[in-house]
Amino acid sequence: MSNVKLAIIYYSSTGTNYKLAEMAAEGAREAGAEVKILKVPELAPEEAINSNPAWKAHVDETKDVPTVTLADLEWADAIIFSVPTRFGVMAAQMKQFLDTTGGLWFHGKLVNKVVSAMTSAQNPHGGQEQTIMSLYTMMYHWGAIIAAPGYTDPVIFAAGGNPYGTSVTVDQNGNMVENVKDAVKHQAKRTVTVAGWVKNGQQ
Repeated sequence: MSNVKLAIIYYSSTGTNYKLAEMAAEGAREAGAEVKILKVPELAPEEAINSNPAWKAHVDETKDVPTVTLADLEWADAIIFSVPTRFGVMAAQMKQFLDTTGGLWFHGKLVNKVVSAMTSAQNPHGGQEQTIMSLYTMMYHWGAIIAAPGYTDPVIFAAGGNPYGTSVTVDQNGNMVENVKDAVKHQAKRTVTVAGWVKNGQQ
């Protein structure tokens, strides 16, 4: 069986969700997956970005990261989304990209994609679970298969215990409060494993 093809699609203004994407890529590659890390297009005006030094620095640091296309969704057997919460739902940049997938959806190109999601917020109850669930709601319309981490490994509890997807709190200095690397890697490996089952079952 050929390796699972995993697209890790993220939006990040100051870098947290990009770091989560990199952790996920590490875990997925350890599980034998072929991995692409892809960013969604930025919608914020340049003056807003330039007014925040951390935001501007991150945009500059990731200028060479490929921007996701609809072709990447077709390519992927599995997708991990990493997106910050905005008032309890996904950031507009991610939602805008997902809103462009209607053509793929209409032609059945998104059916049986194995998907999982991660998020971040500035406090533990800032809508982390709801953000992941809002993304999964769209995935149900795709006919995707959700590979949530659940409580399938003790590392989930060490990272805060979110069964829907790894979530992390970010302090005022932009640092992750919880140590989530092991949980992110486990979630990625689980996603790749489930995708392998699906891919093998379809061959």
